[in-house]
Amino acid sequence: MSKNLAEKLTKYERARIIGARALQIAMGAPLLLTISPEDLGKIKYSTIEVAKKEFLEGVLPITIKRPLPQKIEI
Repeated sequence: MSKNLAEKLTKYERARIIGARALQIAMGAPLLLTISPEDLGKIKYSTIEVAKKEFLEGVLPITIKRPLPQKIEI
């Protein structure tokens, strides 16, 4: 993920993205990165750590929709 985009996301949005992806991985979704068995062993097969790696590499196809305030004309 580009640093500019990662900096624009709030900590809550980052947590939501990583949590949603970790749930997908836990439910059997394929990994978007090629991770060696040694690396998986180091992170103890943690779906959250895998999701963090995918997030930092910028390969997650997840978008954030922010509601904008409505314009009120008087």
